This record gives sequence, structure tokens and C-alpha cells, in this order.
Amino acid sequence: MSDGRDTGPGRHVIFAPVGEGGRVDVVARRISEAIALGLITDGEQLPSESELAGALNVSTVTLREALSSLRQQGLLETKRGRGGGSFVRAPVDASVGRLRGTLRDYGVHELREIGDHHVAIAGTAARLAAERASSEHLDRLNALIDELAAAETVGDRRRADGRFHIEIAAAAQSTRLTRQEIDLQSEIGELLWLPFGEAVRHKDVVEQHRAILAAVTGGDGELARAHAEQHVEQGIARLIQFHLQLAKR
Repeated sequence: MSDGRDTGPGRHVIFAPVGEGGRVDVVARRISEAIALGLITDGEQLPSESELAGALNVSTVTLREALSSLRQQGLLETKRGRGGGSFVRAPVDASVGRLRGTLRDYGVHELREIGDHHVAIAGTAARLAAERASSEHLDRLNALIDELAAAETVGDRRRADGRFHIEIAAAAQSTRLTRQEIDLQSEIGELLWLPFGEAVRHKDVVEQHRAILAAVTGGDGELARAHAEQHVEQGIARLIQFHLQLAKR
């Protein structure tokens, strides 16, 4: 399934068969998460309904309802006639005010639990990537770090950061880990990059990504795991600190 655009390993999970009975909400969430994380890019044309339904292992009726839901959310636009189809319309990045409100509504225990989950997934993925990553995986990861380093907007930085973690899981050659990483990035990724008191610093993240990749490239699984875990723990710790500051206001 290719239209000439980036078809990296992380994208394959998006178009893999869905579980949970192939419900409309599951299909819609799968595609909306991919759009939000930049795994499917703005203006990109989705595969035909028959091809996409086959890849996701759902009925065309289910797929059409999911696509209709995404159109109502403003994430897809359908064009008729020759060259028509469903085209992605990437959402505008969430406002700082809305994200701060979301973070304020979390509890410290909930944030810690999300952090514990992410540490387990990211650490395991990095360790396995050091054992299993191909040269193609390594090239993609290096390109994503360069993309993050060059990114100037918070939204672009957040998407490059999230895609790096997703591609680490893909380099571990584990569909389940990749799916888990996508879910975690969808849940917490935007909050980590809140401006004006952000939980992570751009230059720090670039250097941490380089350290993870260096360990993966060197085949040192334990070092890769340690770097990945420290990276996630630092972001969550700062996010909790920011949450506590917001809660006092």
C-alpha cells in the first residue's frame, strides 16, 4: 500500500488489521491518531475504500462510517470525480489554554501511572531495537532526529519526537509495542510539549534521542533501555511538576 509517500515501519501498524471486532470507533481512532502524530500527512490521499477496508480487515460499511466520522471532525475531505478520494486535513495544534486545562484535570497518580507504562514500553522497545534494528531502521531514526533538531514550531517538534519513539518500537519489530507507543504518544505527547513551562526542552530531547540511537546502533540493548527510560522519566517528572504548579493557580 504505497502512494509514493513515506511508508515507514510505524505506518504499517496504522494500516494493520484492527482488533476489538473492527468497530467504527476503533477504526476512526486508529486513523485520527495517525493524523495527529503525523504518521499520515496533511493532504495525503488515503487508499481506496476497498483497499483500506481489506487492510484493516473491516467491512466497507464500517469503514465508510469511520470515514464519515473523521470528515465530521474535519480530519478528512472527500473529493469526487477523477482523482478523487479521501484526503487528510491535519488538525490545528491544540491551544495552550486547552492543553493546560487537560493537564490540570489529571491527577498526580494518573500521570505517574502513564509514566510507568511509558517507561516499560519505551525501555523494552529500545532494548529490542538494539538487537533487531536493520540499517533502514537506523537511517530512518537518524533522519527523525535531524527533523526534530530542525523543527521550529512546538507542533512540529512534538510530532517528530513522537514519531521517533514510534519508530524505535517499529525497529524492535514488535507490532504490539508499536501500537502501545502510538497510544501513549496520542495520550501524553502534546502535554509534554506545552510551551511556557514545557515539560521537555528541545535541545535536551535532541541529545537524548541521539544517545538512544547511538546505543541502538552499537547493539547495546541495556544502555539503549537505560537511556530511553531516563528520557521518559525526566519528561514525566517535569510534567508532574508543571501540573502541580497549575493546580495551585
